[in-house]
Amino acid sequence: MIIRPLFTLDECRAAADLEQRIWGAEPRDVMPPAVMLVAVRRGGVLLGAFAADGLMEGFAFAVPSVKDGRAGWWSHALGVIPEARGRGVATALKIAQRQHALRASLDLVEWSCDPLEAATAHLNFARLGVVVEDYEVDLYGASSSELHRGVPTDRLIAQWNLTTPHVERRLAAVIRAAEAPARRRTPPPIGVRDSAVVAAVLANPSRQAGAWLAPGPADLEIDGARVLVEIPTDFTTMLSGQPALALEWRLVTRALFRTYFERGYRAVDFFLARAAGRGQYLLARAAS
Repeated sequence: MIIRPLFTLDECRAAADLEQRIWGAEPRDVMPPAVMLVAVRRGGVLLGAFAADGLMEGFAFAVPSVKDGRAGWWSHALGVIPEARGRGVATALKIAQRQHALRASLDLVEWSCDPLEAATAHLNFARLGVVVEDYEVDLYGASSSELHRGVPTDRLIAQWNLTTPHVERRLAAVIRAAEAPARRRTPPPIGVRDSAVVAAVLANPSRQAGAWLAPGPADLEIDGARVLVEIPTDFTTMLSGQPALALEWRLVTRALFRTYFERGYRAVDFFLARAAGRGQYLLARAAS
């Protein structure tokens, strides 16, 4: 796999075509190639991931941003074609994006992410080391994308603080795993890291509802140092197969994230249990 910056209008058009293919959106909801072109020539970055045969398998697009006076990038889109998923393309694109940001003397990249996409949460928290303290309700409104299926487009705002020890430790672990001989590679252990996490209270213990996982009632009164918020691993499938249940998950988790963020908590980790069909965010109260 080769990852390189894209600069020309034709390359921007290829990235826009890939965006439309990945999300199944109408042209009106795809980033115009001319806007991509201007952004990359005025401080942004558009990266393409290419297979050995030259096929573009993924892309990452970021534009200049300012948060509370701090310059950074807003990563508007990260996409990988279905055939290339599970091979580390998304992680490699984010690592390359970080390298380009550091060369530009930037140490912050932000982006929005669906709180109910477990695979994305695993990438963002367990592999990249983001933190989250902002929740946006229906950020993008109604969309033509097949992936939204009429459910509000609520989003977490990921903060990737590129030079913190936490981020550097997570990325070092990812790189070590990738460089290990294939015969010795094992998935990183899934589970809690210390006794403080063991003591965290689960705010919405799920229940089995036939073939699907349904959310338990949201407990908005927990007062511990750490809180767990559970999500299913099959939310995308749920959107098409059980849209009413998908909406229930959206509303329950919306109440939890908004309540606890307003009380000074932030999301600092994510534990994925694929075999059990669920994942859990770890929310921790910010130190005074």
